[in-house]
Amino acid sequence: MPLKLSSLFFLAALLTGCANIPAANAPDFNSKILTAVKSMPTGGGYDGSDASKNLLHSACPMLNDGRVLVDANRAKPSFCSGATYLVLLKAMDDDWEEMRPEIDQKDGHGVFGRWNSNGPGAAKLVADLGAGKNFTSWEEARPGDFLKIWWTDEIGGRERGHHVVYLGHHAETVRFWSSNQPGGYGNKSVPRRDCRRVLFTRITNPEKFATVKNLPASDPWLAAMLREDFTWDDVVAKCRVRQ
Repeated sequence: MPLKLSSLFFLAALLTGCANIPAANAPDFNSKILTAVKSMPTGGGYDGSDASKNLLHSACPMLNDGRVLVDANRAKPSFCSGATYLVLLKAMDDDWEEMRPEIDQKDGHGVFGRWNSNGPGAAKLVADLGAGKNFTSWEEARPGDFLKIWWTDEIGGRERGHHVVYLGHHAETVRFWSSNQPGGYGNKSVPRRDCRRVLFTRITNPEKFATVKNLPASDPWLAAMLREDFTWDDVVAKCRVRQ
């Protein structure tokens, strides 16, 4: 018995709709970030000095077969953006030799130097690569997003901030993982009222990190964050932030 025309339209719409529904357990990069967080050590102390920054190089040793591993125990004491960068590398499926932190890597230079910059370093890197999205909505946030918190209104040379992996929030608190003062690697909760500004970064296209070799050697805007002050409007424009 032939189908009526209305039934055919209904069937076509149903099939089209189903094609846009992701698999219930489809893996995403957020889940890989959370798995990487669970594999990280705890404690070790916090230190944001150049000496601690240089420990990241030895924490990413090259093996004889050319692979690079992450051994975060070699990066103790640690600091926030260094900790989140090691989590990023752990979550990567592919070889990321070109993302390996270098000794004395300056802010705004190379891949880690971009990530480690004041202001929205990680967000700017992800935006430039087309590897994800940057947004400010607490309601949109999901565990496994990266999160930059500003404790003050300043952005750039005079800022005070923190870079973390977001784990969740309630009406009055936000919970995250990072290297935190004074203990080092671990989870922490702070009052949301202490966060003067937040910027979430979700990596949706991690394969785009394969194109880091095409980036210029340095990002002058991020390099200037170490000394100069910038506005939120600057951040929104440069990082394509959805508010």
